[in-house]
Amino acid sequence: MPDRPAPPPLTRFQEGWRLAVAALGGLALWVGQFGTNGAVVGWFGVVDLLVGAGCVVLAHHRRRWPVLVAWVTTLATAVSATAGVAGALAYVSLVTTRRWRPIVGVSLVGLAAGHLYEYVPAPGRGTAGLPWWTSLIFLTLATGIALVAGLYIGARRDLVQSYRERAETAEREQAARVEQARMGERARIAREMHDVLAHRISLVALHAGAMTYRTDLGAEELRSSAAVVQENAHLALGELRDVLGVLRDPAPAPATTGPAPAPPQPTLADLAALVRETRQAGSPVQVVDHREPGTVPDAVGRTAYRVVQEALTNVRKHAPGGPAVLRLAGGPGGRLEVEVTNPLRRSPVPVADRSPARPPAAVPGGGVGLVGLAERVGLAGGDLAHGPDGGRYRVRASLPWPA
Repeated sequence: MPDRPAPPPLTRFQEGWRLAVAALGGLALWVGQFGTNGAVVGWFGVVDLLVGAGCVVLAHHRRRWPVLVAWVTTLATAVSATAGVAGALAYVSLVTTRRWRPIVGVSLVGLAAGHLYEYVPAPGRGTAGLPWWTSLIFLTLATGIALVAGLYIGARRDLVQSYRERAETAEREQAARVEQARMGERARIAREMHDVLAHRISLVALHAGAMTYRTDLGAEELRSSAAVVQENAHLALGELRDVLGVLRDPAPAPATTGPAPAPPQPTLADLAALVRETRQAGSPVQVVDHREPGTVPDAVGRTAYRVVQEALTNVRKHAPGGPAVLRLAGGPGGRLEVEVTNPLRRSPVPVADRSPARPPAAVPGGGVGLVGLAERVGLAGGDLAHGPDGGRYRVRASLPWPA
């Protein structure tokens, strides 16, 4: 049988009251043996008491050396009644390990030692005058009770350990899912930025080529082409810095292959189509736009679009059919505020009360969509907050809006 994990350590209070019970119980047994006949306690009584005290001290180490402590304390019961409770404590601790060879050996030796103690000649000790079979029955019953108690404690300890291992495994798996979602979001952002960066560089190459091979361009046309090259070069450098920032994590993005390049990624200008699709899916969406006039950069627009997309997806999954409110605010040189709210879903409708007009049950999800969203918003230099707020669920993102 493989080695079982070590039992959890006991606190000082837990260990203290166990040893106190062993000491007081052993003292009670000693009084029953030597203090009931009115005679002066002889040398055997002193030895009995000293051996029992040593067994109580030894029982403190029963978890470190369960087999050794159980053997020593059990053998000591042949000459010491005071060691009886300490020996029982060490025996129960041994049984919790489920090592059956030493358990059987200690059980048999314990029965023999306890029975032998009744026949050891000891000056000053009282005798109960009970027949030998009565003592044997009592010892067998006590050993059986200790055996059952040890098996129960050991089984309960294994059950608690299994629950602890399951909880730790679940935490590791959840951490792995969160990390996978973060890396997946990073890879998706990098692919989106790759498309934009390729577009910028292609414009630079086009106008630079025109200035190289066209000799008939006037000064105004040259200045216009140079301005386009300069502007797109600056934008390309900004996009490249963003890509390098996203990919600063050592985990590489998975390689993708396909017959054709991916289509352009949606930006804030594509919100109307997203809202229309959500409404067609059965979730009313109210749009409140308080933005100041100005053009939202594509990088910020893509992030804002993903925030709205994830929030409306969660509305359809967790509150199907429920109304949602989309609010946009901010202006150039400040922050772009994106907020999606919806009423919290009430308790499920009983099966008997459901009708075809009612929305279907919520679709289960992986629970990591908002994790990836928070990673995306953080990489864009923004903040994301989500959670219940006054009877509604609120997803709010604040993104930088360059002038």
